[in-house]
Amino acid sequence: MAHEVDQHEGHAHGHVHLEYQPALPLPNGKLCLWLFLSTEIMFFAGLIGTYIVLRFGAPAWPAPHDVHLVEFIGAGNTFVLICSSVTIVLALEAARANRAAQAKMFLLLTFVLGTVFLLVKMYEYNSKFAHGIYPAKPRSLLHEKADVHYAADVHKRIKAAQEELTTKRQELQAEEQDLDETEAKRLEELVIMEVGLARWTEEQAAMGEPQAIADLANMIYPSHGQIVDPAAIDSEVQNLQGRQQSLESDQAKFLAEQSTLQAAVTGGSASDEQTIRLKTVNDSLATIPDQLSLVNNRIKALGLVKEAPHGLNERFSDESSGFRPWLTLPMMIPGGNMWASTYFLLTGFHAIHVLVGLILFALAMPKKLDAKMGNFIENTGLYWHFVDLVWIFLFPLLYLF
Repeated sequence: MAHEVDQHEGHAHGHVHLEYQPALPLPNGKLCLWLFLSTEIMFFAGLIGTYIVLRFGAPAWPAPHDVHLVEFIGAGNTFVLICSSVTIVLALEAARANRAAQAKMFLLLTFVLGTVFLLVKMYEYNSKFAHGIYPAKPRSLLHEKADVHYAADVHKRIKAAQEELTTKRQELQAEEQDLDETEAKRLEELVIMEVGLARWTEEQAAMGEPQAIADLANMIYPSHGQIVDPAAIDSEVQNLQGRQQSLESDQAKFLAEQSTLQAAVTGGSASDEQTIRLKTVNDSLATIPDQLSLVNNRIKALGLVKEAPHGLNERFSDESSGFRPWLTLPMMIPGGNMWASTYFLLTGFHAIHVLVGLILFALAMPKKLDAKMGNFIENTGLYWHFVDLVWIFLFPLLYLF
């Protein structure tokens, strides 16, 4: 009996005792954060993947400078975010070492760098908006091709600006005042462009000259690396001056013939043929002033274009005293609307994530950033590193390709 008890106790002492952790060996907050980041990775992977497919599958895509993207601004913003990743790590190390003041300093620096990033992004957005680049109509002035819709949009834009200044002049004249010199000059140029650019182009297109619309688009906003050809302008002006002289000569001949025929009709000695001829002459004389006005304004409009080798929109921007140009005409940028939609979507979502990170930093700064806050700072830092990593992918895709 004693032997059996000893044997039983021996078996009991030989059992392996296992210890189980109640959960994964990491804090619940970090686990939730990694689950959240996994969904964010899939979200941005889908967006970036879609952009890559659209970018390299599109028949036409604008160069960065065509849509007012500046590489060194994007590179500078990338450097700012990388520096902010360094400062959040330094804040975490200081907090774990119970150097609360130092941790707060580095966290504040991270907050400042993130704010700088958003301010630069706001500046870039404002630059796009100032040049009529929006993600969608009706604010967007982008057109995929130079067609009749583009020409009509240009005419509408010029006409609206002209009517605005004309109304202002009428209101001032009612008070015995007038437009200042700058606005008066702008109104004069709008009248010239309305006739010499918009109307001229529409009439040329109606006569079977679709190239006229493409020429109009190039005068307003040349593609990157191109400038308006002054030799081509001089050649057209020379042809127009010849046409102008021909119209003036015809007008003088018709006036002389009209005088003779009118005298015959008045005296009652005109034949039926002379009466019919007088009607034809009168009809011709009625159209010549309009044709002369069209040619004269075309010559003046080409003079404005020649003064703007980088396009009329660039000229309007240079002439403006404020941040926004006094006039922005519709632009023909193949692939521009698709680019604008994807650019604002990607950078907008990224900016929202940056803003969320800044809110988290702002919530932490009033607290004592000692070792007890280490987990919070670490989790926030992981989120911030993810935001930075997303931008490192976005920068070359948007600014360099």
